[in-house]
Amino acid sequence: MNEKENCLPLIGERFPEVEVRTTLGKKKLPNDYEGKWFVLFSHPGDFTPVCTTEFIEIQRKSDEFKALNTELIGLSIDGVFSHMKWIEWIRDHFHVTIEFPIIADELGQLAKRLGMISPTVGPLTVRTVFIIDPKGRIRLMMHYPPEVGRNSDELIRVIHALQAATEHKVATPANWPNNEYLGSQVMVPPPSNFYSVQKRLEDAKLGNHHCLDWWFCYKSLENNESG
Repeated sequence: MNEKENCLPLIGERFPEVEVRTTLGKKKLPNDYEGKWFVLFSHPGDFTPVCTTEFIEIQRKSDEFKALNTELIGLSIDGVFSHMKWIEWIRDHFHVTIEFPIIADELGQLAKRLGMISPTVGPLTVRTVFIIDPKGRIRLMMHYPPEVGRNSDELIRVIHALQAATEHKVATPANWPNNEYLGSQVMVPPPSNFYSVQKRLEDAKLGNHHCLDWWFCYKSLENNESG
């Protein structure tokens, strides 16, 4: 790999272009998902208990991901045959059919490139999540240790938040859309200069948004003016 390939990807950068082998054939990332969001998530290994529960829950939530124009793709350093046998086992024991592709990264090259393997934890992939937007940009990364399973509802929540922030040019508060103080309202990004401060306060007087101070303004998504 060249020097650029040795650098771990960062939020805001384009996801590295790679061709991968999956349980549903070869795929090119991120190009095959152009125009869609996608979640790439790694798991330590097939036929492991926590990973099995994660795949079942994520598959059961697949319609909610699809409603957000979001595709799913798993990854571990197991081979395709292992993935396929594991999928059969899940189907036979839990009556859940895993419909999304799983990458077979047997040499761990992609996992290392994406920072999914921590030498201090072990040789297997940890539970890393990448959320990629329709332009192929990395919008979110999360890392969980092997002993803690992920929350599929949180993945759906952050995709919803990212899409709202992107479409409406806003920011979302903690626990959005269920913030204790603001509920489903969103934050207007802080102004960048003195003139913007004055306009922000004037717009608040017009009812375009609400302000507790010039840097703390919020509105409902029904009001799409950025203020």
